Amino acid sequence: MQLGLGFAVRFKIFISLKEGVLDPQGKAVERSLHSLGYQEVQGVRMGKYIEVNLDLASRQEAEARIREMCERLLANPVIEDYRFEIEDEKPSAASKNRAES
Repeated sequence: MQLGLGFAVRFKIFISLKEGVLDPQGKAVERSLHSLGYQEVQGVRMGKYIEVNLDLASRQEAEARIREMCERLLANPVIEDYRFEIEDEKPSAASKNRAES
């Protein structure tokens, strides 16, 4: 479904395990790096990276929707933290077309 409401925004979402939550995948990577000779590596933590493009009426609405998506599906709030960045914000093609009409 293409809404074309106003601003096309790309969010970069970073999800990581909370402090104190065991990270077996991070430990496995750390051990592998040590076996390859990278003894200086300490405390590897693994996470997820997700990009989402939204086209909504405002930046505030887009941020609220991303928070909702993270809390309901993308991150497990019991064991994971998330943060997001806005990569770009520009008028959507649909809003440009409305302005030109």
